[in-house]
Amino acid sequence: MKIISINTGLPREIFHEGRLITTGIFKAPIAGRVHVNALNIEGDRQADLTVHGGVSKAIYAYPAEHYEFWRKELPDVEFPWGSFGENLTTEGLLESGLYIGDRLCAGSVELVVTEPRLPCYKLNAKFQRDMVKRFLRSRRTGFYFSVAREGDIGAGDAIQVLGRDENRVSVADITRLYAFDRKDFAGMRRAANVKTLPDSWKSYFDERIHSDNAVRSDHET
Repeated sequence: MKIISINTGLPREIFHEGRLITTGIFKAPIAGRVHVNALNIEGDRQADLTVHGGVSKAIYAYPAEHYEFWRKELPDVEFPWGSFGENLTTEGLLESGLYIGDRLCAGSVELVVTEPRLPCYKLNAKFQRDMVKRFLRSRRTGFYFSVAREGDIGAGDAIQVLGRDENRVSVADITRLYAFDRKDFAGMRRAANVKTLPDSWKSYFDERIHSDNAVRSDHET
């Protein structure tokens, strides 16, 4: 397991559907080692901090293994590393094999797996097509990290697993519960009990569970 590419970029303004928007989705590979702090990688910024960035979404990673799928899916599009707005293009890490709360180390940085990436309209804006539905349907979401220890990383650094979360709720499980198995309330309860899952996700699953309980109560009466 290793880092294939480190990608950064600053927010820029682009026109999308007749209006000007600001987005940080455009990333490009950088050379050399770079410092990682609690909120992002040096030289990188997120545009809309209400949905991107913050402690639980400090670093976004995307598996290099997924790129072949997208090159076949969209043969007319070029896909250099960083195409999906990821800070880290990785090798050997997949959504199905990473648990929420897993602790990883690369260079001198310690990272904690927090959640999958949910696509927004800015993915459409970059690719100039409906990528949101394609992206979610593919289940190739990538994953966010929080930064447990700041430090330096560089392309080629090995990624080591320091600890595995005992709840064994994977990144892929969260996406599945959100978009595909919306009646798996037992799975949602398990997910909501994972300490490192962000509160926004816990609230979402709790609301789904309580909504189902309310419907059941109405039917019983």
